[in-house]
Amino acid sequence: MKYLIFCASLFLSFLSFAQKPALIPIPQQAEYPQGSFQIPFQLNISGPQIPQLKAAYALLENRLSQNAQKKITWISDQGIPGKLAHIQFQVLKNQNPALGAEGYTLQVNTKGVLIQANQAAGLFYGIQTLYQLLPKEIEAKQAQASVKWMIPFAKIQDVPRFAWRGMMFDVSRHFFTKQQVKQFIDEMVAYKYNLLHLHLTDDEGWRIEIKSFPNLTKKGAWNVPKIGRFTEFSKPEPNEPRTQGGFFTQDDIRELVAYAKDRFVDIMPEIDVPGHSMAAIASYPELSCTPEAVNYQVISGEPFIDWSTGHAIALQDNTLCPANEKVYTFLDKVFTEVASLFPFEYIHMGGDECPKNYWDKNPQIQAMRIKEGLKNSQEVQAFFTRRLEKIITSKGKKMMGWDEILEGGGLPKNTAVMSWRGIAGGVQAAKDGHQVVMTPNSNVYVDLMQGDAIIEPPVYETVRLKDSYAFNPVPEGVDARLIKGGQANLWSEQLFTYRHLQYMLYPRAWAIAEDLWSDQPNKNWDSFTKRVEAHFERFDQAEKKYARSMYDPIFAFEKNAQGRIMVDMKSEVSDLSLHYSFDHSYPDAFYPAVSGKIEVPKDAVEMKVISYRGGKPMGRMISFPIVEMKKRIK
Repeated sequence: MKYLIFCASLFLSFLSFAQKPALIPIPQQAEYPQGSFQIPFQLNISGPQIPQLKAAYALLENRLSQNAQKKITWISDQGIPGKLAHIQFQVLKNQNPALGAEGYTLQVNTKGVLIQANQAAGLFYGIQTLYQLLPKEIEAKQAQASVKWMIPFAKIQDVPRFAWRGMMFDVSRHFFTKQQVKQFIDEMVAYKYNLLHLHLTDDEGWRIEIKSFPNLTKKGAWNVPKIGRFTEFSKPEPNEPRTQGGFFTQDDIRELVAYAKDRFVDIMPEIDVPGHSMAAIASYPELSCTPEAVNYQVISGEPFIDWSTGHAIALQDNTLCPANEKVYTFLDKVFTEVASLFPFEYIHMGGDECPKNYWDKNPQIQAMRIKEGLKNSQEVQAFFTRRLEKIITSKGKKMMGWDEILEGGGLPKNTAVMSWRGIAGGVQAAKDGHQVVMTPNSNVYVDLMQGDAIIEPPVYETVRLKDSYAFNPVPEGVDARLIKGGQANLWSEQLFTYRHLQYMLYPRAWAIAEDLWSDQPNKNWDSFTKRVEAHFERFDQAEKKYARSMYDPIFAFEKNAQGRIMVDMKSEVSDLSLHYSFDHSYPDAFYPAVSGKIEVPKDAVEMKVISYRGGKPMGRMISFPIVEMKKRIK
């Protein structure tokens, strides 16, 4: 009998674990008692009528009425005699210090759902958690009346680890429309991101209307359509139409800022200078030090920077001229208009990847160096940065830039640093007393490949899901008070469609969301991958795209003592089996499973590999030519 009781207890324990909600990011504290609340057909909701929650309330009502087929009635906070609010939102009269500005508590019991917070932002994030507690069909495109609309009992207290939880969206290399940016905002807030960094200018396009300089969008926003691999495109012919691109009017920007505000998102604009400025120079050649700039055009993805030496060597001068006073007049007018459009306290000035080979030989720059006592071109850029900081602060804003702005010295203390070349720049900036946002390309560049180059759409490098999940914005030995947070960066060189954008973002953006919101001790890789799989199902309902690259093996190659190729394959996900063939046939779960290193047969031409779980294919069929293995070994 004791054995039966033990088995029953074990079963209930397993059932409880199996039904544990798959929340991303994982909450600070959460308990899930047995049981669930069944949402009634006549569903009453109450909450404070705060203007900034109007959009969130409307979306919740729409999903519950359209997808769950519920009849929604909003009642006052005090309630109506005989009516109970099944879902209640409350701003606490007696503030809970543990919750701060963005934290919330969420309780689900037999009475329904109660979400409480100190401020409206906390209620908003509580709503995002509520969606994830609902059945996955809440994300569907059409009504799902046959679903049992249950919410598991829960007791959650949740507070973000960092105030800066950002996503950078490059709308310059490839333009994305106002409606697509709104969609991007909607998708990011579902995982509790709160900062949208808009990369608005680059060599391939200027994307924001500046009334003082109309050519920036009349000419600078357009290039020649190219499809293929960025930096390998053919050079545009003079007669090819420049029809690819677009820009946001100032009214568009105001609309986006308001849309983001209604979703508790701040937008930080980036005007990338002095490098990455070909669109500006093509529009106004007098901003360049280089006479041949009069013939420059907006870049369409053709090669114009040589990276073979490990740093940028310009084949065409894409830099604003620091020795030209017209440049500072231009920037003053540009940032006057930009500052008026974006309420956020920071403006990002770029400062990255600035080629200096043209500066090194330019007479104007050399004269400037003598006049200002500058030792080299790094100090020239530092001089430019200090002047720009004065311009930006004169508009009532703070300046932020990529970690290259540390080079040359003399960076004003009020300037914040975004560390992208690993964490070293951020560590140095924090030691120098600067505010820091960590964005290391080794972890959070979600435009990079997420699996092996043999199967992924080609980009420069690979950042696996596990790399993103390992991101910790606060390195050892750094004053945590100076680390504002971090962000996922999505560059758009190889993004041609919004569907592909989603493929690159997810699931890595979920990992980074958890890095930035959740406490480190709460993070667990195996738990996270199981929750990711649940969110794959939610994305299937929403008809959104995502990558299944976490199921694909990580490859390593070497030669043994006999000179034969040895293949080492490992999986990020712990419970997969990898099956392979060398005979050109397509392996399934009945083929040999990987166990240790595999010797490649002498005459084999290719290896095929696929991952399985419980007889079900999980990853993609990968064909790996032996000649490519040999290249990897070399």
